[in-house]
Amino acid sequence: MEEITCNKTYRENTLIKVLGITSLTILIFAGVAGAAPFAYVTNMGNYSNDTNYNGTVAPVAHTPTVAVIDTATNNITARVPLGGGWPVGVAVNPAGTKVYVVDSPMSVSTVYVIDTATNTVSAKVNIGSSYPSRITINPAGTRVYVTKQHDNTDISVINTATNILMAPIIVGPSTYDIAFTPDGKKIYAANSRNNTIYVIDAATNKVTANVPVGDSPYEVVVTQDGKKAYVPNYNSSTVSVIDTAIDNVTATVPVGDSPHRVAVTSDGNKIYVANNNTVSVIDTATDSVIATVPVGTFSREVVISPDGNKVYLGNFYNKSVTVINTKTNTVIATVPVGERPMGIAVTQDGKKVYVANAKSDNVSVIDTATNTVTATVNAGIYPTGVVIVPLKDSNMTTQSTGAKSNATENIGVEETNLSSSEEKNAVELNNSKKNNSESDNVSSSNGNESSKNNSTPGFGLLGSLTCLYGGWKLRKK
Repeated sequence: MEEITCNKTYRENTLIKVLGITSLTILIFAGVAGAAPFAYVTNMGNYSNDTNYNGTVAPVAHTPTVAVIDTATNNITARVPLGGGWPVGVAVNPAGTKVYVVDSPMSVSTVYVIDTATNTVSAKVNIGSSYPSRITINPAGTRVYVTKQHDNTDISVINTATNILMAPIIVGPSTYDIAFTPDGKKIYAANSRNNTIYVIDAATNKVTANVPVGDSPYEVVVTQDGKKAYVPNYNSSTVSVIDTAIDNVTATVPVGDSPHRVAVTSDGNKIYVANNNTVSVIDTATDSVIATVPVGTFSREVVISPDGNKVYLGNFYNKSVTVINTKTNTVIATVPVGERPMGIAVTQDGKKVYVANAKSDNVSVIDTATNTVTATVNAGIYPTGVVIVPLKDSNMTTQSTGAKSNATENIGVEETNLSSSEEKNAVELNNSKKNNSESDNVSSSNGNESSKNNSTPGFGLLGSLTCLYGGWKLRKK
C-alpha cells in the first residue's frame, strides 16, 4: 500500500512538473508575442547635443542618430549614435535582430549594424566614397545590398554573418533601387540613367540580362508569385511590366505624371503607383489602370497595410498622409501631419502608422482605426526614415514575427534619400535647419523622452512565472 501511495505521489508530482514546464513555455511565448514592436527612426541628430546645429551660434559637429520608439507607449527608449554622414537608408532583417543604416558620406559612406537587443552599433562597414540611394536586405537575411547614385557603377554587397564586403555587383551609374523575387534567386535593379533594369543572379551576383524600360526608372517591385516586375518610369509617365520568366517587357501601362513610387498588395492583385498628384491603380491580371485616385502633391512614400486593405501616402508638400481603401480605390481620409513627411511604416498588426516629418523634426503616430494623429514624437533633427522592428527574440522564426525584408512588400525597407529628379534641392536639409523658429517650434511629444519610464514587456511574464512557481511549491508541500 505504501508503495502504491509513493508511486501515486510521484506520478502527481511528475504531472505537476510537466504541466508547470508546459505552462512556462506557453507563458514565455505569450509574453514575447505580447511585446510591442519598436519604430527605428533615422535623423540628423538629437536636441541634447545638437543645440547649435541651426547655425545661430558657432556650429558644432552634429551626431546623426537612430531614435528607438516603443510603439506601445510612443516613448523614445534609446538613441543610437551614428557617424557624421546623413543617414539616407534604413532596413531591418527578417528576424528583427538587426537594423542596417547607410549614410551619405562626409568623406566615406558607412553601413551601421544595430543590434536590436541592445540598441548599440555592433559593426560598421565602410563602403567607400559613394552616394548611396537605398539599402535592401535579401529575403533570407544573409546579404545587404546598397545601391548608389551619380557616377558609382556598382552595388555594394555585405555578408550579414561576417559584416564583410563581398565582391560588388557591376552595373551602370545611378542605380537607385532593387527588388528580389520571393525565392531570393533573382534581383531586379532600376537604373535611371541608362533606362534599364538589370537582372542579377543572386547566387553569383552577376548581371544576366539588361531590360530596356521607359525614361528614368527609379523604383521596381516584384509580385508575390514572382512572375512580374513593375517599373514606374518617371519621365515617361508609364509603368513597364516585365515577365520574369523571359525578362522582357510585355506591357507598358500609361499612368499619371512623374510616377516615382510603387507598391504591390499582399495578394499581388493590384499595383499602386504614386504619381505627382494622383495614384494609378493597376490590375496585375490585365496590366491596365482600373482607377486613378487624386492625392496630395508629390508622395515621398507609398506603403500598404499588412492586410492589404489600406494604402498610405505621405504628401511631401501638403503636410498630410492620404489613406486609400484598396477595395473601393477611394480616399477615406487625409490626415494632417508635420512638414515634409518622408518615411512611413505600418506596424505588423496594422493599428499604427509612423510618419517621419523631416522639416518638423518629429514623427506623427496615426491610429488607423480613427485615422487621426494620437501622438507626436520628437524623434530628432530632420528625421527621414522609419522601419518597424518585429519582436526582439532571436529564437522566434520569421513567420512568427511577421518580419519582411522583401522589397516588393515596401514594408521594413524604407528609402530616405532624395533622388535628383524627385527633389531638386537636396540641400534643403541644411538650409531648413538655419531658421531658429523651425527647430524651436516643434510640438511636445507627450513625454516621449522618458526612456526611464518606458514599458517593460517582460514584467507581466515575470509576475506570471512567480505565481506559477509559488503554486507549484504549495502543491509540493
